[in-house]
Amino acid sequence: MSLSPQQVASGPGDEAEARRRPAKRKLGVLSVAFLIVAASAPLTVIAGGSTSAFSVTHVLGIPLGYVVLAVALAIFAVGYAAMSRYITNAGAFYAYVSQGIGRPAGVGASIIALIAYNAMQVGIYGMFGFQMSMLVLEKTGVDIPWWVFVFGCIAVIAWMGVNRVDLSAKVLGVLVALEFAVVIVFDVVAIANPAEGGFSAAPMSPSELFVPGVGAVLSFGIAAFMGFESAAIYSEESKDPRRTIPRATFLAVAVIGVFYAISSWALALAIGPDKILDPVGITAEEAGPPLFFGFVAQHLGVLWVDIMSVLFITSLFAALVSFHNAVARYIFALGREGVLPSGLASVRSRSSAPWAGSVVQTIVAIVVVISFSIGEIGWNPENGPFAVLILFTWLTNTGAFGLVLLMALVSVAVVGYFRRDRRGVGIGSRLVAPIIAAVSLAAVAVLILVNFDVLLGQAESNALTFLLPAIVVVPGVLAMLWARRLRRTRPDTYRRIGHGNDDDSARHLGDSD
Repeated sequence: MSLSPQQVASGPGDEAEARRRPAKRKLGVLSVAFLIVAASAPLTVIAGGSTSAFSVTHVLGIPLGYVVLAVALAIFAVGYAAMSRYITNAGAFYAYVSQGIGRPAGVGASIIALIAYNAMQVGIYGMFGFQMSMLVLEKTGVDIPWWVFVFGCIAVIAWMGVNRVDLSAKVLGVLVALEFAVVIVFDVVAIANPAEGGFSAAPMSPSELFVPGVGAVLSFGIAAFMGFESAAIYSEESKDPRRTIPRATFLAVAVIGVFYAISSWALALAIGPDKILDPVGITAEEAGPPLFFGFVAQHLGVLWVDIMSVLFITSLFAALVSFHNAVARYIFALGREGVLPSGLASVRSRSSAPWAGSVVQTIVAIVVVISFSIGEIGWNPENGPFAVLILFTWLTNTGAFGLVLLMALVSVAVVGYFRRDRRGVGIGSRLVAPIIAAVSLAAVAVLILVNFDVLLGQAESNALTFLLPAIVVVPGVLAMLWARRLRRTRPDTYRRIGHGNDDDSARHLGDSD
């Protein structure tokens, strides 16, 4: 995706061709792994997500749930990694579905991906703004609206987005390393100082997971892994994509799964099963992250609370950067192949960053945040923080549903892709693992839909329960119909869908419709 000075100075045709060339390959396994682990926001998951999952589902087997999900996603990663060795495209899922199922399905998947990643990114802004506002209020006594901090953060991420991607990788690497360090400290202290009842292996017992609330547990838990699948988005910027992407993906899912299981187990030991499962036994102010930070204050001191509070915010920031990068690269890929206006495939000549896609994602974030800020007018603060209960909860759960749906589609695409040409790939990688992953992930997607009212904190389902998932699915279906129209009206554009700038590759693989 890089443009040399000579290419910048050349004519429009040469510039268009340069836009379609791969970026300078800078990212190694650890860089890509940091980018995708950052999207999962480890500290945020343990301090916020796990505490909420325990109290909402009333299931003690949350830690084992993370293990089950990690195994399912590792099985998904087998086929995903096999396909990534043969398809190098910043559009990732879009390219995989296009070449494995068909071009219309690929375009539909691309729109679902754009909606899902944007929803995750903008939703996290709500939690970021709230946490920043609370931190400033606590330390200075000044009450600043959450959206002020959000717009400041949008500006910083916009600057990072149009600059070198390896700069983002270095920044995220430091932040993720610090997150892991402080949570490991918490784990050690929690295991050494369990609540009344002492050490217990119950949170890792199957009998504590496979109970009537297991569907809600998996629905909550899958959101904690969102971002691990984004490795292929960086394939065009990786030093050796055939090795880097599979290794980074397996490394990420293994680290995330083990880390979440151990840390949520330590959390249950620290707080105690009765207290962490029964929100009635504590006040609303004490539930969620305060359970985590309260234990830290008691056993490590206020200084550690301050350090972890800051890292909780930087954890959110790291996730925001990662999802921003994902959206920018999808927009680049779609612009390069003519699905979106070609101008969106523009990259910076010096940094090779997809600046046009980055700018579009920034504009989307600004518009959505402004809309929700206006929607907050008339909100009763006694109902809780609007930025968290509405912006964060609505959009992140919507995004998680879309990404799980995409992974199920990609699993099907793996089977279709290798059915035409096995390429020497074993039956386990090209057939068995993808089929198991497709069934498992489709089941999780259904569980998310069935439990969507629970995820939104609703007493009972209403129109919103069905509207938010529809925002993901309906545009994807409409995009498929539009792609079929492209086949008639713009056959050259249709032929490039999902195949980057490699027309020979497109002809060799043939139409998979």
